[in-house]
Amino acid sequence: MDEEKIKQLLKTGRGQMEGILKMYEEGRYCVDISKQILSVIAMLQNANALILNDHISTCVTEAIFEQKGKEKIDEITEILVKYLR
Repeated sequence: MDEEKIKQLLKTGRGQMEGILKMYEEGRYCVDISKQILSVIAMLQNANALILNDHISTCVTEAIFEQKGKEKIDEITEILVKYLR
């Protein structure tokens, strides 16, 4: 698991969100705010991909070996359906 990278992405995202709120409160140019929002979304998607990769590599793999994979696969499928919307 790339725990440090995930934590760094989430912390950076939090900092950017605080910056976006400040930009909005200051009445900054809407397009600039939107660009920052898109940047945070991309960062969160990267963190999510790393977290899901870890989950598949550990929890799902273990469940499959224990003949309990259906539940974990259903969980991943549910997440992917939401992600693809």
